[in-house]
Amino acid sequence: MTDLFWPGDHRAGNLMSDRAFLDAMVAVEQAWLDALVDAEIAPQSARTELRGYVTEGDLEPLAQDADVDGNPVGALVGLLRARAAQPTAQWLHRGLTSQDVVDTALMVCIRDVLARIREELAEQLRTLSHLAEKHRATPMLARTLTQAALPSTAGVKVARWLCAVLDAAEPLAELRVPVQAGGAVGTLAAAVELSGSAENAIRLGDSMARALGLAPAPPWHTSRSAITRIGDGLVGCCDAWGYIASDVATGSRPEIGELAEASGGKSSTMPHKNNPVRSVLIRRTAMTTGSLAATLHTASAMSVDERSDGAWHAEWATLRTLARRTVVAAAHTTELLTGLQIDATRATANLAAAGDGVLAEQQTMADLTGRGPAAEYLGAAEQLVDSALQRAGHYLKDVP
Repeated sequence: MTDLFWPGDHRAGNLMSDRAFLDAMVAVEQAWLDALVDAEIAPQSARTELRGYVTEGDLEPLAQDADVDGNPVGALVGLLRARAAQPTAQWLHRGLTSQDVVDTALMVCIRDVLARIREELAEQLRTLSHLAEKHRATPMLARTLTQAALPSTAGVKVARWLCAVLDAAEPLAELRVPVQAGGAVGTLAAAVELSGSAENAIRLGDSMARALGLAPAPPWHTSRSAITRIGDGLVGCCDAWGYIASDVATGSRPEIGELAEASGGKSSTMPHKNNPVRSVLIRRTAMTTGSLAATLHTASAMSVDERSDGAWHAEWATLRTLARRTVVAAAHTTELLTGLQIDATRATANLAAAGDGVLAEQQTMADLTGRGPAAEYLGAAEQLVDSALQRAGHYLKDVP
């Protein structure tokens, strides 16, 4: 995919693309058909490979036909039935509803998105751990509300970035990506009728979940926490990356000069510029993803009846945009951190230039105790770095 309005979109590749969504919907129909055959509800002769019935050229007509029914499933099922032989055509989609296919296909797409983001997060954590260890003793001025505050170290700053990424990575690792197989109104009525019992109907959904690499789940047609949790998890990542990018963009200003990207972007008219483009694009994403997650929450709150009239539909493109932008920001952040340069000499000089004022608090504390000031005023800097490194090590030991 290309998107001139969103530089870097190509980094998300085929994830959450129209073709990926179409392939996922076909995979859902395939998994359900296979479950019906395996359960001896549909005859063995109904088993077939559905992927061969759909081509790239079907995307445009399916998209246009979706304008008629409000979603692409009816047109897709009609296409598959027209191209498949009997008895396959007769058994396709039996027991499912359009929302089962759309929701489960979205989860299949999100499954792949999360796998990519988790890979990027692991690489970021390894890089940040290395930087925190390398610069644990590098002097650096800490600033609050844009002003010089106290002495600190570059290791502490990186350790805070490390903890921010862990705060995003840990809940993302626990996210469940559930199947949806509730039938017309979420009661599995058709599946029960086909299979002969509620237990057998539930097994059909579980079988579909296993085939698609999703979590088994009861129907959630109008209980949309599965969607909002995913949205929140993606935004949490962008929040952490935006924080890092903001620090890097600030630290790369020539008057500060403590941080630098491996290679900056150029200006169309000012040859001397070396713009921190990775940081700029990450910040752009962090500024926009929160509102996308808010749309998902609004849609969830507006759920009604057994299938929502508009709230459900509002989720699809919103989740697609949020997911792709998060993948792009993940790639940008990995690249930013891999090439990040910390200028220890400049950081030390900036701390010295701040003068004795940054030790005024230390003198106040020492006066209260009646003791002379300690040789350093770094607090628990070493322990904070160690704690972050231990936490990262614990997370990474479970990552392939």
